[in-house]
Amino acid sequence: MAGTVRLEKEGAIGFLVFDYPERRNAISLGMWLEIPGVLARLAADADVRVVVVRGAGDVAFISGADISEFSRMRSGDGAREYDAANVRAFAALLDFDKPLIAMIHGFCVGGGVAIAITADLRYAADDATFAVPAARLGLGYPPSGIETLVDVVGTSTAKEFFFTARRFNATEALARRLVTEVKPKADLDAYVRATATQISENAPLTLKSVKVVARELRKPASARDVEGVDRSVSDCYASRDYDEGVRAFLEKRPPKFEGR
Repeated sequence: MAGTVRLEKEGAIGFLVFDYPERRNAISLGMWLEIPGVLARLAADADVRVVVVRGAGDVAFISGADISEFSRMRSGDGAREYDAANVRAFAALLDFDKPLIAMIHGFCVGGGVAIAITADLRYAADDATFAVPAARLGLGYPPSGIETLVDVVGTSTAKEFFFTARRFNATEALARRLVTEVKPKADLDAYVRATATQISENAPLTLKSVKVVARELRKPASARDVEGVDRSVSDCYASRDYDEGVRAFLEKRPPKFEGR
């Protein structure tokens, strides 16, 4: 299969890299299939405290799904395999329990937007352009994909993205809450790494608990895993990191958290 999704590590920062530059990092079926496994490795690595999602090269974050595959792999019986791979990939992204940052430059289109909005934070370069061109291709979007976009930008703006299928620049994306912050392209990498480093120095169990609570709050009250939420909070107070955080505060020194 063309293209790959690879893992990189720099200290406590892991990188989920979409690498298919000859197609502006469009996602092939093989890449969709790789996502859960790479995320599982990052989740299991105790040294990794935060993960940055980025595209290879300097032209694109992710320019969507690889449309050249659609006639072969997204029609007939092949469509079921493709859709199942899609579902597994997004479930793995949404269920990932460490902080996830999208570092966006250049083209962020279709599946690129869908992947970006699974991240907890989205930092964009000033050259970033965003679009959801499903209506130009006649694609149907599953409820889960539209729901995530609605959660991020609101119902009216989500409809604007889908209905118009037009490109939005980084300033427009920021105004619509699609991205967290916009930086000059030359500064984006350093800014994201500094932010990721700052996050990685905080208590991992607290960060995980915040993700658990935020995820459950998206659900109707009757469907929330109240016991799971309570357990994630209790785990923080029962941890060695909690003792370390209190001691470090009283001793006026930076804490050294272990994630336990």
